[in-house]
Amino acid sequence: MSDDDARLDEVAAELLALPPARFTAARNDRAAEGGVLGRRIAKLRKPTVAAWAVNLLVRDGQLGEAVELSRALHEAQDDLDAAELGRLGRQRRQLVAALARRAGELAAEAGTPLSAAMSDAVEKTVNAAVVDETVAAAVLTGRLTSAVDLAEMGDGTLAEAVAGSVPAAVPQAAAPRDDLAARRARKAAERAVREAERARVDAERESAAAGRRAETAAERAARARERVDGLRADLARAEKEAAAADEVLAQRQDEQTRARESVRAASEAVERAEAARDEGTDR
Repeated sequence: MSDDDARLDEVAAELLALPPARFTAARNDRAAEGGVLGRRIAKLRKPTVAAWAVNLLVRDGQLGEAVELSRALHEAQDDLDAAELGRLGRQRRQLVAALARRAGELAAEAGTPLSAAMSDAVEKTVNAAVVDETVAAAVLTGRLTSAVDLAEMGDGTLAEAVAGSVPAAVPQAAAPRDDLAARRARKAAERAVREAERARVDAERESAAAGRRAETAAERAARARERVDGLRADLARAEKEAAAADEVLAQRQDEQTRARESVRAASEAVERAEAARDEGTDR
């Protein structure tokens, strides 16, 4: 790549990150510098709003994970790993939807909200980058001028959709059978590690829960012992009070018995006195 090509790519990336409404004036200002580079800058096409939103997403650093997922997806396809393909497919759909939403947020923050049609074009472009490594390389330049749809791609599509140079993804040679076997073994080992890690996390969670339950039980036992000790103290006081009450009762019963005897003795004295009186009257 020549210095002019590299400089054009740099300028294009800067211009295509601007809101579309500001693109033309900014491009013309840069083209006014003149020379071969100025003439090439003047030919840069204004991006569609969807392409601009994807460029914002690239500058925001949000597409790296999508590219990594793309590589993992191709590797799983090479290995004919159905379970891994299913998992990656679900992850891809979730990631593409999340990235499309993020592009919409970035566009709105920059003052140009996306319509439903634009959001759909962004999602198709991100999905194409995830599925196709060549598209991913082009999208990651941050120099898109139009959205990319895998269903409508043909020869020259990327050249038309990207301002400046179009990088080519490095084709990966088919892995030897020994490499595939080693890769499958590595993935099996990785799954075993993940499962062991999940088991360890579950065990730690259960251990923590058991510890909390033990602490709760210990607190309840301590409170129960405190209540038992309190009840025992109350019982001791009650027994002491009952014993004292029994003594008082016995004393009162003795007093009652003596009082009754006094009443009886007095009654007998009265009767004797009356009898003596009556006897004296008769005489």
